[in-house]
Amino acid sequence: MTQTIDHVALLPAYLAAGTAVLVLLADLLVGRRAATAAVAMLGAAGTAVGAVLVGRGADRETFCTVDGCSWLATSRGALVGTVFAVLTLGVLLLSGPLLRAGAVPAGEYCFLLACSMTGGVVLGAAGDLITLIVALETLTIPLYILVGLRRRTVASAEAAMTFFLVSVVATAVTLLGAALLYAVRGTLHLAALAAAPALEAGAEARLGRVAVVLLLAGLAFKVAAVPLHAWAPATYDGAPLPVAAYLSTASKLGGVVAVIAVVVDGLGPWLAVSGPALAVLAVLTMTVGNLVALRQTRMVRLLAWSSVAQAGYILAPLGAAVAVAGRDADALSVAVAATVAYAVFFVVLELAAFASVVALRPADADGGEITAYRGAGRRHPFVAAAFVLALVGLAGLPPGLAGLFAKVVVVRSLLDGGAGWLAVVVALNAVVGLAYYLRVCGTLYAAGDVAGTARRVPWSVGLALGGATAVAVVVGFAPQTILDAVQL
Repeated sequence: MTQTIDHVALLPAYLAAGTAVLVLLADLLVGRRAATAAVAMLGAAGTAVGAVLVGRGADRETFCTVDGCSWLATSRGALVGTVFAVLTLGVLLLSGPLLRAGAVPAGEYCFLLACSMTGGVVLGAAGDLITLIVALETLTIPLYILVGLRRRTVASAEAAMTFFLVSVVATAVTLLGAALLYAVRGTLHLAALAAAPALEAGAEARLGRVAVVLLLAGLAFKVAAVPLHAWAPATYDGAPLPVAAYLSTASKLGGVVAVIAVVVDGLGPWLAVSGPALAVLAVLTMTVGNLVALRQTRMVRLLAWSSVAQAGYILAPLGAAVAVAGRDADALSVAVAATVAYAVFFVVLELAAFASVVALRPADADGGEITAYRGAGRRHPFVAAAFVLALVGLAGLPPGLAGLFAKVVVVRSLLDGGAGWLAVVVALNAVVGLAYYLRVCGTLYAAGDVAGTARRVPWSVGLALGGATAVAVVVGFAPQTILDAVQL
């Protein structure tokens, strides 16, 4: 059959990939760090605009066969592409001091970020497992190098190696699950997998259940869910701070999008297996993340374990709806909306938290000990205020309305789905999380001068921090906009 290609649907991917090429050319022909970074920022902004423009129109499909389409330009895909592009722009702004100090090579750094952004944009539109897995790897592989770009630092090399080894194993498990699923169904298109009749018994049914478990286990790595979570704290702490911010936000968002695509769009016949598995993952992840975060003394490690706990909150409504409601379309739609909305709120608040850390630390330093931030609120009142807003938002307290609304959405979706026990677990874990979030807030305003004298916050970091904080405040007052954008 003759296959036509809808280039309009592919516009965000073209813009993201073109950004990576232009960054290389700028670095080769101009050779100035500022010019290279400016090209990367303009490309990320253009990608966000392109994703918004494509998302405003009707849904588009391309690369279609009789089984389904490999590229689905829907409103949800446009939202994912936009968020990835905006996150990349924010991380580039946070990287300004790092690039000016020469701590990392500007050309390679911006090129790898643009490549990772391309994977995120493609991930939002993936219509089959091959496209989805390739997009996830395109998102992840550049991060191996970015984590290890801190020159002459053993911790950075160790973090990169840890991330690489665990990721390779997770990818192999994911591919094995996809291969077994293909052996059972003869297709990898999500639409065809969802439309296939359920297998109740026999060797194929057992093989299908094994495939689902392997697929979900591999994807659990991307969201740092238990038991594939231990890489996150060491990797975040060893990476340059802006890269840690990108890992904690974009990489986690990519894993959430992949889990939603696989579970909701492709694993309909195996909901009885995938639902309980996700619910158990959510409980273990939020509990382990919160309990271990209580014992942390380093700032980035605390934020890393906090993000592990947040992954549990993100997965909870999806797992509960799939486990309890089965193939109820309305229940799944509400669960997906709650999951994606929480993920969007989380990445905005997490980016603001890491931007605050970058603003309070020297350009080429790591996150340091929590005690190093003692009294920082007295020397950097605006940065500290933004940091506190991000932390209380992650904790789900006012005035962090975005985080408060996110917690309410999750608990409400669990109660509506009949998973009251999981809502109780979420509430208890949220109370545990208050302890370490408020401890950091108290340290910022404690008496003392351990953090040193005040210094000027670079304009790019201030812009990223102000932008992330402003977005968090705006979506906190208009949360229904996010929910409307992610409805199936």
